[in-house]
Amino acid sequence: MSKKEILISIKNLRKDYVNEDVVTKVLHDITFNISAGEFVAIMGPSGSGKSTLMHILSFLDRLTSGQYLFKGVDTIKFDDNKLAELRNFDIGFIFQQFNLLPRTSVFENVKLPLTYTKKIKSSEKDSYVTKAINSVGLEHRIHNLSNQLSGGEKQRVAIARAIVNQPDIVFADEPTGNLDSKSGEQVMQILSQFNKEGKTVILVTHERYTAEYAERIINIRDGNIISDERVTQRHITGLKK
Repeated sequence: MSKKEILISIKNLRKDYVNEDVVTKVLHDITFNISAGEFVAIMGPSGSGKSTLMHILSFLDRLTSGQYLFKGVDTIKFDDNKLAELRNFDIGFIFQQFNLLPRTSVFENVKLPLTYTKKIKSSEKDSYVTKAINSVGLEHRIHNLSNQLSGGEKQRVAIARAIVNQPDIVFADEPTGNLDSKSGEQVMQILSQFNKEGKTVILVTHERYTAEYAERIINIRDGNIISDERVTQRHITGLKK
């Protein structure tokens, strides 16, 4: 897929939640495109709907109405098996809470997504894991248990796990939210490098400084897009290990 090709196309997307006949409207007529190779931040305060939007984009939730095209195909046509396939092979996830297996080594945590993949030969899986761990600067921690790591190191393991399948797109939901400023900077530098290699990164954050690592910021408030702007002064530096 070329850099200028549209990867995600959203038109008039709405999301409502219904609980005992009470309808909560979360997203209202959201429309935008994201091209392959872009680094986009979705920014907004708590309760703005930004995480709900990311969950829809990453196939963890479904829209109520509107249209979502992924690689030119209407996602309404995707059954549960297709959605699971996309989550396993096309998409990587990075969450605020790390979600690592606590008494398991860094190597085994990162290898977990490769357990069910058929696109990578069994004989090559270990090399994929090692490459992913090296890319986040944790080769010296490869045999440590995840509960022996700092918060910043745990998030870097989570990033390695997200990219080990070499997905087309990585979604990061508040990836620096539980980190100190130095660790947060390291995480954002890793995501920037991943983007430099031609991959698409979609970041959700409430922090302007974090959002400015992206090349584009979509601001959401009360379920509406209030701005969609290019970032003129991005934070891009070399990885500090």
